Amino acid sequence: MPKAYVYTRHGGPEAEALTELDRPHPGPGEILIAVRAAGVNPVDWKMRQGFLRPGEHARDFPTVFGSEAAGVVAETGPGVTGFAVGDEVFGSTVHGGYAEYALLSADVTVHKPAALSFRDAATLPVAAATAYDGVRQLGLPGGTTLLVTGAGGGVGSAAVQIARAFGLRVVGVASEGKRDFVESLGAVHVASGPGLVERVRAAAPDGIDGVYDLIGGPVLAEAAELLKDRGKLITAGSPLEAVAALGGDRVQRARTAAVLDAVADLVVRGDLKPHVTRTFPLEQAGEALRAVEDGHTRGKIVIEVAA
Repeated sequence: MPKAYVYTRHGGPEAEALTELDRPHPGPGEILIAVRAAGVNPVDWKMRQGFLRPGEHARDFPTVFGSEAAGVVAETGPGVTGFAVGDEVFGSTVHGGYAEYALLSADVTVHKPAALSFRDAATLPVAAATAYDGVRQLGLPGGTTLLVTGAGGGVGSAAVQIARAFGLRVVGVASEGKRDFVESLGAVHVASGPGLVERVRAAAPDGIDGVYDLIGGPVLAEAAELLKDRGKLITAGSPLEAVAALGGDRVQRARTAAVLDAVADLVVRGDLKPHVTRTFPLEQAGEALRAVEDGHTRGKIVIEVAA
């Protein structure tokens, strides 16, 4: 039976297990893939703790971890067109990606370009797509300045690069230890911590035109102070009510195949590097998740599954 990394109840790491599950069968609008790589994201451990997306129902256990995966089509469900067994694809999972086989939603799955590795493709549906949606949502004209908080993480590092590809100047907030990394992305680095507003103003004397927040809390509130137009304040790090109270909005996720094609094209063109800093085999999925849950990662972490 195929292996999968699951959580058996809501809670901490003690609820996790590597187990064997029946091979899934795709329903209408679904694609079954033999997984080659799966991205690891903070939302994975948050779901283990009980987090539900708006409109999402309580989960059945065991639940397979993972929201994004890349692999080879093994079977297509009723009504699916444009995909065939053997196609190399990546997309958003239906029931988890930390597994030897995973179901993808055909509406949010695309063919993987030959120049794109499975490893890099598996990082795009969550972090890169979230970054892309947010930068597009802000709609800042070329030459203006975007502040990205949490610029050293998976979404933040993608947001910096995508904004630069769109012709924006970027100021990236991250720990001092991530200065070299943030600067390598093309951003002006500003250290996180007390006195943030003053440091940003010194780094961007002409002002900040938009804020893409990935931290939330006091950092979001401080960043809001830098804007004349609070309509250019978005967050993926705080609940809607917190950012709305400051005059901003949550990142509006498109979750479409068109966005996945767009970010894949940015990678192929060299404008976006996924910056996968560590990979783990499926048997060490727990270690991969701990690396993200600890909150000090730079770039992306990926689980690779042997063919």
